[in-house]
Order: sequence, then structure tokens, then C-alpha cells
Amino acid sequence: VQLVESGGGQAQPGDSLTLSCAASGFTTSKYVIGWFRQAPGKERERVSCIGSMDGIGTYADSVRGRFTIIRDDHKMTVYLQMNNLKPEDAGVYYCAGRYGWYCAGYGTSDYDTWGQGTQVTVSA
Repeated sequence: VQLVESGGGQAQPGDSLTLSCAASGFTTSKYVIGWFRQAPGKERERVSCIGSMDGIGTYADSVRGRFTIIRDDHKMTVYLQMNNLKPEDAGVYYCAGRYGWYCAGYGTSDYDTWGQGTQVTVSA
């Protein structure tokens, strides 16, 4: 059971990046997948999540309207499209999964499968 993130890198304010979370060893169609980020000195926070039953994305207030989460269960991959990046979006981005249907009710500690993270840097 494994999740592998990719797509991070250096961006300027206003740029776009798309992160990918590729799964292996389990069926993503039965898993809730979340994207989390952790900036230096700050706690890990969930920025987005997508349910397995409804395929509906939820977003933190700080990224709503700029980020879009998409799941492709055929490719066993979940994407995070990040537009209009801001310096405060910088950090290590992790994807995580847990068996379940909907995002609501799950905190960070409820996710049991984590990727290794991908770094996103946003600076002029």
C-alpha cells in the first residue's frame, strides 16, 4: 500500500502547479484521499479532500477558489490543481488516504496511508 506524490517545485506568485498522488496496492475508489501541507514551524493542515462515494472536493478557506482536487480511479491517481499560487501556499505537500466514503469527520490522524511529500516553493 503506497502513495507517491509528484509535481512540486519552484513557482512564482500567480503561477500554477499540479500535484499528482499515485496509489498502488489498494483500490482508490474505496478511499477518501486528502491533500495536506506543512510549512516550516507550522502544523500539518488539510487543504483539500475528495470522497470516494460522492467525488466531491472539500477545501480549506485559504485555497478555496484557487485549488481543485480531481480523482481518476482508473489511473489510481488524485490530482491537486493549484492556481494563483501565493507565498503562503509554500510547504511540503502530502497526500494521504483512508478507507471510507466521505471526507467529513476525518482529522489528520485518521488517515493511515501517507506519501513521502513533495516540496512547493512560491517566491518572486
